[in-house]
This record gives sequence, structure tokens and C-alpha cells, in this order.
Amino acid sequence: MGWLDWLRAPKASDAAEGELFDEAFQRKLEYLAVAARRLFAGRMRAERRTRISGSGIEFADHRPYTPGDDLRALDWSVYGRTERLLVKRFEEEEDLTVAIVLDVSASMGFGGRARFDHARRLAAAMAYVALSNLDRVTMVAVSTKVERRLPPARGKGQIFKVLEFLRALKPGGSTALAEAGRTLGAELKRRGVAIVVSDLYDPAGFERGINALRYQKFEPMVIHVTDARDADPGARGDVLLVDAESGDGREVTLTPALVGRFREAHGAWRREVEGFCKARRVAYAEADVEGALEDQVLNLFRRSGLVG
Repeated sequence: MGWLDWLRAPKASDAAEGELFDEAFQRKLEYLAVAARRLFAGRMRAERRTRISGSGIEFADHRPYTPGDDLRALDWSVYGRTERLLVKRFEEEEDLTVAIVLDVSASMGFGGRARFDHARRLAAAMAYVALSNLDRVTMVAVSTKVERRLPPARGKGQIFKVLEFLRALKPGGSTALAEAGRTLGAELKRRGVAIVVSDLYDPAGFERGINALRYQKFEPMVIHVTDARDADPGARGDVLLVDAESGDGREVTLTPALVGRFREAHGAWRREVEGFCKARRVAYAEADVEGALEDQVLNLFRRSGLVG
């Protein structure tokens, strides 16, 4: 019996969140697993190589012999032709570290469960893609600070821990993505890919969070979780608008003209987000809550150059 079969019989304690990773979601993971096999048999495999002297799997180059080197690493065929003592160097394949940064601030839970649930499914899908290809996966849930962290795990069977971790999360607090970058840099010895799953509504600016990851030598990727309702409050007339994270409120009169200006400003901000990522060669994919999750995951891969 495979792990997907086990998931079809959740424990009673999981009933409340049972639909979060339901059978339809599991079928999507199966589809992504096929795509992942193609992915990691191709370009991504080449990007994992690091040059290491000594034992490896593929010849890279030579370097001069120095006293103390392992004599078994000498290239005797070169010595026979040139009488020069050269040590063979190899490229050794190394597993990739994938850090998934999940925004669990209050804005992610605004308007019901749609945005937060979609974000958690995206995080689970990205984790499964990595785990099924024997990469090391860690996950952090961040709002004002890092709320929870899943230690690095390796192997497809670790998906159980990922799903348990995600089910237990609740949205709350403000957004501070830069904190995640500093925490990952301090706690992870090995750098790798950092996938940010967020609505990017960070009062300090989403740029600080992305730059913090870049400064810590991670390769950031962004899954921007969006909802069409963000560009239009839906109400008209005299209303009280309240910030979901700070609690600050403002009374305004929503006229069609004002709503139109808000849509324009929101659209400009969205273009600014994508432009920022493009200028810094950060892979970016929009993930609308009504969109197809598998397409959004594969779109991020394509934009990152990992698949053709």
C-alpha cells in the first residue's frame, strides 16, 4: 500500500482538516510526481553538481599533486605521457536543500479559508516534488516572526510530517518575510532554493524579505498567492475598512471612481512585484486561489528555468 492509500483513511483527529488534502488533491500530487521525474532527470540534475577533489561520479579536471594527496587519485596515464604528477578531480552530485517559506499572517486568512488553504496545498505540493526526488526539505511558517519550523527531512515518506505540520497552522499576526531569511541563514548550514509562498502584503515591503534570502545566499523563488477580490472590496457607499493584520481602521465612502483608482493602484503594485523579481532573476509565479494548483506549480518550474 502506497502513502497515497494511507492518506485516504485519515485519523479522527484529522477530520476537521480532512478536506485540505483530499483525494482530488492527492491525484494532483501523482500528476506532479510524473512531472518531477522528468524535471530531475534533466536540467536540475546538472545544477546540483559541486566540484570536489577525490571520490566522485564524473571526471572534472586535474590539479597538481601536493605531498599528502591520496596516491590513488593520481592520473597515471597522464604521468606516462608527460611525467607530470596530476590529481584527478571529479564532480560529485549533492542533494538540493529546499526551504519552503509559508506566510501564515492574518492577511492570508482574510475572507475565509480559500487563500490560506490554497497556500498550504501549494506548499505541500512543492514539498512533495522535492521529497520524491530525494532532496532535503525544510519548512518555516512566518508572520511577525518564525512561528513554527519543520526540521530538514529527506525521502518521500516524510510527506506525512509535512502534511501534519501544515494542518496545524493557523493564520495570525503581521507579515515579516525578512525574519524568515535571517532565521534560515542562521539555522541552515547548507544553502539552496527558498520558495516563498505568500500574498506579499508585508508592511516593511516584500522586497526586504526577498533580499534577505538573497543576502543569505539562497536562491529565492516566489509563489504569489492572489485573490481577485483583493482589487475590489465588493462594497459601496460608507464603509469602515479594517487592516486584517494591524487592526487599524478607516472610514471611507466607496464610489465607483474611488474603486476604479484602487484597482489601478493594486494592478500597478502587482506589476511592481513581478518586475522586481524579473530584474533580480527571481523565479515568480502568480497563484490565484481559483486557479489550477498543478499548473501554478509547473509554471514556477518553467519560470525558474528548471524545465523546458
